[in-house]
Amino acid sequence: MFLLGGLLAVCAPVAYAGDSVTNACRQNPANCALLNGQEAGAAPTVRGGAEIASIAATLRFLSPELKLRIERTLHECAAWADAEVNRRRLGGNAPSRQQCQEVLPKLDPCGQKVTRAMQWGSEKHSLATQCVQEQLDPLIPGRFSLEPRYRYDRPTGQVQWLSPSEVRTLLRQDCGKELKGTLVPDVVIHSGNPLQAISIYDFKFPCPPDNNASWKKYTAGHIDQDLTQGKVYVDALKAEAALVTPRQGVHQRIHP
Repeated sequence: MFLLGGLLAVCAPVAYAGDSVTNACRQNPANCALLNGQEAGAAPTVRGGAEIASIAATLRFLSPELKLRIERTLHECAAWADAEVNRRRLGGNAPSRQQCQEVLPKLDPCGQKVTRAMQWGSEKHSLATQCVQEQLDPLIPGRFSLEPRYRYDRPTGQVQWLSPSEVRTLLRQDCGKELKGTLVPDVVIHSGNPLQAISIYDFKFPCPPDNNASWKKYTAGHIDQDLTQGKVYVDALKAEAALVTPRQGVHQRIHP
């Protein structure tokens, strides 16, 4: 049974900090060592694929008990966010297929159509992420990032982490065109450096809820054509990736 009542109390919507390393450093100077000697807020060094693989092999420091606790938290946050948005939007009922497929009358700021499924999914992602921030900050301060963004060059294996301030700037320019092709996992557990990932998680909120959740598959014309998003996460960051859904919890794991 999930502790939805407790989560409701502690996961009230608040602005969250996508970079928990910098956030933890500001709250407690002892955590600044997690920045590997870098100035707080500075982007970590770009790393090549071989270096990331070598680092990842030495970073399996999550005990089975801690990993289970983290994943239970992610599941509880997903279940709470799902129930909370359904409560606000639908009086606590689950959305029907017809409701999920309804197209909103207004286009998004970039001129794209938006369905109710997309709208509610975005709201649920936002609440789940805020919940994770509240729950994981005391548990693993400085060792997770929310919606970090990476550039991945498959031919060279090079991965670059983009700072939240850089991402905000680029998103304001031409609907984020410069960010096309970047990777944005929902939650990354890491050593203290977002480039040293240990495990990667994406939230999925199927609409209607009895739809099967699955990894997005890249289509023809994309550089990663026929690969799933989870496989690309694993290829880039050399760490396990998994989906998190309200009903199934953590599943569909992909291993390096």
